[in-house]
Amino acid sequence: MEYDIADIGLADKGDLRIEWAARRMPVLAAIRERFEKEQPLAGYRIGACMHVTSETATLMHALVAGGAEVAICASNPLSTQDDVAAALVKAGIPTYAVRGESADDFYRHISAVLDTQPHLVFDDGADMTTVLHKERVNQDVLGGMEETTTGVIRLKAMADDDVLRYPVVAVNDSDTKHLFDNRHGTGQSSLDGILRASNILFAGRRVVVAGFGDCGWGIATRAKGMGADVIVTEINPIRAVAAAMEGHRVMSGEEAAEVGDLFITATGNIHVFRTEHFAKMKDGSIIANAGHFDVELDLVALDELAVSRRVLRDNLEEFVMPDGRRILVVAEGRLVNLGAAEGHPADVMDMSFANQALAAEWIIQNKDNLRPQVYRLPVELDEEVARLKLEAMGGTLESLTPEQSEYLDSWQQGT
Repeated sequence: MEYDIADIGLADKGDLRIEWAARRMPVLAAIRERFEKEQPLAGYRIGACMHVTSETATLMHALVAGGAEVAICASNPLSTQDDVAAALVKAGIPTYAVRGESADDFYRHISAVLDTQPHLVFDDGADMTTVLHKERVNQDVLGGMEETTTGVIRLKAMADDDVLRYPVVAVNDSDTKHLFDNRHGTGQSSLDGILRASNILFAGRRVVVAGFGDCGWGIATRAKGMGADVIVTEINPIRAVAAAMEGHRVMSGEEAAEVGDLFITATGNIHVFRTEHFAKMKDGSIIANAGHFDVELDLVALDELAVSRRVLRDNLEEFVMPDGRRILVVAEGRLVNLGAAEGHPADVMDMSFANQALAAEWIIQNKDNLRPQVYRLPVELDEEVARLKLEAMGGTLESLTPEQSEYLDSWQQGT
């Protein structure tokens, strides 16, 4: 373990943080209550590679309540909340995660979780899944869950190459995940991280958002709401038109590099901003990444261009170019909402992690009929999560009258 459970002060702080998150996760609470009664996960071991935060801890407790044995490691070196990790260890959940851990420790921790021989894998970026397919080829896994857009892309590529060994539920593809977690969660928490690191004013700033998927959409919407002049770069013409119709300017990365003040990547691709862009950026430009991996900004190239670098504030590093221009990098180019802030609010993670818990139960219930491919969580479970969330928010669904139901089922509509 990386935490001494004798450090009660740290663990107690984590307990309070977990309690605060749990209060704002009513859907997961309802699932946990049912799990405690029905024990659908009894006899199964779960290995998780996820951001070790208070929201994730709430999910781990729900899985344990359902009868599972759980072990967890971090999916990002800068996302771990050490007090939460200590609290999980105190609760008897093996936890391998330390904020700022090295790359070697990162993979050592994944290996430690896999040593528990999990039946189910909860992944956040497909790193644990990749290790299972490259280094643990003899280890049997019943199924997996993937939380991120980036991870789903990797898994679908594995399935297309016919190398995926077990079924995986693309939790990210559930509507109650990507339409809310990605848009509202990433949108708010990414700007939160940038604000904590820099304390800049968004109003009047030219904010360049690379990628207009659900995450980029959320970032652009919130930046615009704070008074920023938003510019979007996009390779997909449909998403580019969507950005334009939201009132954002759309241009190429090289065009945007000359006019932008703040650059935020959310693409899932590599080297979105690189040498040719750094050469055109204005003095004082800030670059940040909201994608899962720290490869969207070519920081190796930036370091090679720089004549000096220094840390100005927590999670804000300055690179000085030969001509004196300064480019500032937030959170080492890692996932900015967790590297420089606390990640998504529990209110939105409530639905995402409800999907995770239900996906685990669904795989167990259907294990004899699933093939090694990427599945979407059944729509009826997705809609159930939405109904529970709406109810918790005080909303009420409209109901169709018998006449309306008959009308919608008829091919003679309008007559």
